[in-house]
Amino acid sequence: MIRKLQRKFIMITMMSLTLVMALLVGSINVINFHQTDRLVRGTIKLLADNQGKFPKFEKEKPPHNKPDSGLMNEETPYVTRYFSVEVNENSSIGKIDTSHITAVTSEDAAEYTAKVLSNGNSSGYKGIYKYAVVKKENGSMVIFVDCRSQLRTATLLLRVSVGVALATLILVFLLVSVFSRRAIKPIIISMEKQKQFITDAGHEIKTPLAIISANADVLELTGGENEWITSIRNQTNRLDKLVKNLLMLSKMDEDSIKLSFHDFDISRAVSEIAGSFAALAETQNKKLQMDIKPGLVLYGDENGIHQLVSTLLDNAMKYSNKNGTIKVSLSASKKGIKLEIYNTTDEIYTENLNQLFDRFYRVDSSRSRETGGYGIGLSIARSIVEAHHGKISVKSENGKSICFTVFYNEAGNKRGC
Repeated sequence: MIRKLQRKFIMITMMSLTLVMALLVGSINVINFHQTDRLVRGTIKLLADNQGKFPKFEKEKPPHNKPDSGLMNEETPYVTRYFSVEVNENSSIGKIDTSHITAVTSEDAAEYTAKVLSNGNSSGYKGIYKYAVVKKENGSMVIFVDCRSQLRTATLLLRVSVGVALATLILVFLLVSVFSRRAIKPIIISMEKQKQFITDAGHEIKTPLAIISANADVLELTGGENEWITSIRNQTNRLDKLVKNLLMLSKMDEDSIKLSFHDFDISRAVSEIAGSFAALAETQNKKLQMDIKPGLVLYGDENGIHQLVSTLLDNAMKYSNKNGTIKVSLSASKKGIKLEIYNTTDEIYTENLNQLFDRFYRVDSSRSRETGGYGIGLSIARSIVEAHHGKISVKSENGKSICFTVFYNEAGNKRGC
C-alpha cells in the first residue's frame, strides 16, 4: 500500500510537471516562430512596397519601423537574401531578379515560382524560402526571402528547450523518487495507524462476539427459543460479518492477501453463483435473467471472483424494487471479458452513483438497515476488481435501474500478475 501511494504521488507530480513543461516549451517556441515569421512577412511587405527592392535607409528618420514591417537598418539590404520573379497576366514568367542571392539561379527561381502558382496560395513557405504573391497592374510579383538562418535558430531553440525540459523532468523525477516517501510520511503514518486500529479492534471484537453467541445458545437450551434470543443471534451474525469484511479490506489495502491466479472457467462460475440466487428471487417474486456466454476462461483468483459476483448479485437482490428484474450477463470482447449485473429499482439519484464504491456510503440509510447492509460490500468488490487489474463502473439510464459493469483486460491482467 505504501509503495502504491508513493507511485501515485510520483505519477501525479510528474504528470503535472510534464504538462506545465509542455505548455511552457510549446508557448516559447510558438511565440518565437510567430515573431520570426512576423518579421519575415514585414520584410516581404517592405520589398513589395518598393518593387522588389529595399528603400534607401535614412539614418536620422527610419521610414519603415512599423510593427507590420521588417525592422530596417543600414545592414538589412546586405544581410537579407532574397529573389523576385515577375509574372505576366497570362501567367508566363517575366523578369527574374536573383542578384541578391547566390544559392538560386534564374532557372531555380522560375521553377519555384511555377510550383507556388500551381498551389494557388498567396503566401507560405517553399522549403527554406518564405514567399508572397503580390498583385501588380500587369500581373503579379512573387517575392522569396531566404529564412535558413531564422529557421536554424528556431530549430536550435526548439531542440535546446526540449532538451532542457527533458533533463529537468529526469532530475525532478529522481528528486521526487528520493524525497517522496519523506513528503507523504505523515499520510503513511496516519493510514498505518488507521489500519492497525481496524485490525486490532476486529480481533478484540471477535472474542466478545463468540461469548455472546455461546451465551445465546445456552439461553436457548435452558429457556427455549424466543424472539429475543433470535434477535441476539441475528445481530451477532451481522456484526461478525462486518468485522470479517473490515479485516478483509484492511488486508487488501496492505496487499497481504495472497491471491491464487490461474485459468478457470468463469462462465461456469458465474452460472453457478447466479443459479444459487434463483430460489431467493422466486420467493421474492423477482425475475432473475441470465445471459452467460459459455466457455469463457479468465486468468484470476477464482475465490475472489466468486465473492465479487456474489456481492454484486446480493446487492442487486437487496436493492431491486418489488417484483423487479435482475439480469446477469457475461460476454467476451476483443480485449477481454465483460460482466454486467443489472437490476430495476426505485428512483435513485444518479449524481451519487460514483460514491457507491466508497466505504460505508449508503444511498438510503433506513433501507440499508432493513436489508442488513453496511455500505462496505461494493468497496470489497472494487478491491477485488482492482486486484485483478480490471475496471468496475456503475450507471443508470433512467433513474429507475442500475447496472454494474466489470471489465477484465486479460492481457493486461496477466502482465500485471
